[in-house]
Amino acid sequence: MNIILLSGGSGKRLWPLSNDIRSKQFIKIFKTEDGSYESMVQRVYRQIKKADPGAAVTVATSKAQVSSLHNQLGEDVGISVEPCRRDTFPAIALATAYLADVQGIDPEEPVIVCPVDPYVEDDYFERLGDLAEQAKKGEANLVLMGIQPTYPSEKYGYIIPENQEEVSPVATFKEKPTEAVAREYISQGALWNGGVFAYKLRYVLDKAHELIDFTDYQDLFHKYDTLTKISFDYAVVEKEKHIQVMRFAGQWKDLGTWNTLTEAMDECSVGDAIMNDTCENVHIVNELGVPVLAMGIRDVVISASPEGILVSDKEQSSYIKPYVDKIDQQIMYAEKSWGSFRILDIEEGSLTIKVTLNPGHRMNYHSHRNRDEVWMVIQGQGRTVVDGMEQKVKPGDVITMEAGCRHTVIAETELKLIEVQLGREISVHDKKKFPLE
Repeated sequence: MNIILLSGGSGKRLWPLSNDIRSKQFIKIFKTEDGSYESMVQRVYRQIKKADPGAAVTVATSKAQVSSLHNQLGEDVGISVEPCRRDTFPAIALATAYLADVQGIDPEEPVIVCPVDPYVEDDYFERLGDLAEQAKKGEANLVLMGIQPTYPSEKYGYIIPENQEEVSPVATFKEKPTEAVAREYISQGALWNGGVFAYKLRYVLDKAHELIDFTDYQDLFHKYDTLTKISFDYAVVEKEKHIQVMRFAGQWKDLGTWNTLTEAMDECSVGDAIMNDTCENVHIVNELGVPVLAMGIRDVVISASPEGILVSDKEQSSYIKPYVDKIDQQIMYAEKSWGSFRILDIEEGSLTIKVTLNPGHRMNYHSHRNRDEVWMVIQGQGRTVVDGMEQKVKPGDVITMEAGCRHTVIAETELKLIEVQLGREISVHDKKKFPLE
């Protein structure tokens, strides 16, 4: 299978665990067989590889998420980077051009597009294989997966099939309805539109050339910021006459809110959490190094992270976004391709960070104009390079870098250090990169 996973959004409805860098699909809350935790994107990627070990997976995403994707999925996953956000049609057009021009995929090969964050079981990915096979037949230009509704939802658009067959031509599409109208649609055999579909690569490539003036992937990438923001549904799906829908009746959940996310959790707490016996339907996700104690409450979600603390009735948690928009957020935790960092303290003239580097990884070789830095190694082994001078480091070692000097640290084992930034103008933009000789 050739699969494009759409990975976007900031996931503000899952604050404080999600932000512009760490979207909801990167939150590790699903327990695995070995007792560790995995994120939505790790779960979906693992399930794809289980269903088809040879599947070619390309993630269409923003620049802000590339480091997190490499951190969680490794370096081998294909990534089509959007230079800026332009909605789903430009993103899918760019990813399709990437498959054609960079990955060399045959234009007659089927391509599947799906969101990166549904909560599904293995039968979903088996059905994706069926979807690709149906697209390969060429009976229709687009083959959609229609999700069998489990309740009259107001959150999804609806697909009205022409008949009740497993694969049917599409009669029409309906926008997100009221609950009463959704009941009427479902009585007519309507299916949820979950944004999952398949096509022959050539089809979307031709559509892209019809609507956008470009020559190849590189040209489209450089013109991307000039493209009109438009969804794939509006640009392509609703105008396509030769379109089919394939039914899927298995489990499918959109984990976009705390309420729906906690329904999919295997246990009621992640992290250091204690609940007494009088708590009922309470979930706690705690990323802080201090315990959270809950007593005598019901139907509540508690989430604690360096970004903030949420205590909410589960039903009310769906309405969090307008309040989060008012919060002036400093990114306190982020995963990078080389490891992760967590901000410990912010003072006028100083910033203190805990940095974790994965084995074999390093920071960029860089300098700062307006700040000094001090590193104290607290765990692991590695090497530092400061103005070309290399030295081994171990727990207890302290390295001082004055403003202007070039420096990096290389992890031989997992390496943890405390970084203190000192200066009157501490900014993420004060960084100049250099090649490491």
